[in-house]
Amino acid sequence: MNQKPTPLVEMKDISVSFGGLHAVDHASIDVYPGEVVALVGHNGAGKSTLIKVLSGAYRRDAGSGEIYINGEIAPINNPRDAKEYGIETLYQTLAVADNVDAPANLFLGRELQTPWGTLDDVAMEARTREVMKRLNPNFQRFKVPVKALSGGQRQSVAIARAIMFNARILIMDEPTAALGPQEAAQVGDLIRQLKKDGIGIFLISHDIHDVFDLADRITVMKNGKIVGNVKTADVTKDEVLGMIILGKCPPSAIPGPGALAYSEAGA
Repeated sequence: MNQKPTPLVEMKDISVSFGGLHAVDHASIDVYPGEVVALVGHNGAGKSTLIKVLSGAYRRDAGSGEIYINGEIAPINNPRDAKEYGIETLYQTLAVADNVDAPANLFLGRELQTPWGTLDDVAMEARTREVMKRLNPNFQRFKVPVKALSGGQRQSVAIARAIMFNARILIMDEPTAALGPQEAAQVGDLIRQLKKDGIGIFLISHDIHDVFDLADRITVMKNGKIVGNVKTADVTKDEVLGMIILGKCPPSAIPGPGALAYSEAGA
């Protein structure tokens, strides 16, 4: 009998409270290598809070669940811990340095130096070209400030910086927001390339079309709880909207705790 593969990331029974508010209530989610898992729900559903626990930005409640990386418990208490486990986060507002070029962005804070102690611009550009060739072969604007790039090209730079130092897990928060159709398509191509490289991706998005184009699985949250988890190929957009709005799981979904409270209302 084939043994079930080990998730790249598994968050089990995570809770986060702010005062008396249960922002995340016993939530579990996982992702496998080379997989995109979309995390969707209304504003305030808890999806960003849950994923910020993985990025180290938030602490889970004391005694609440565990995070596993490659099947082993990973104590993630801050962003530095997350980076040590190969977890990188790309927020909607890209944290790129607009006034410098792509190589300077990729090596920001980790600049290469020559034997004489000066910046090794040649080596940094060569490394940047290597990464970009694999990630986005059409990217050619290596010597212009990032502020002169298109939105899709800026996403290329941000993603390249994340994977430059061996990130294996990417959290992408609304990666196509405010992009035109052509730029959004470029970002979609980038995500597909990352999948081929075996990187696991958590995709937070309000764009249901993006979710169906890019995600292998969809996890829906409502009021801090997991409504359900489903393979994208097994559901329609209307069924996912029913999960988001009503908490009603279709037959193909694996229901979570959030489905029980809303299934009667959605019946």
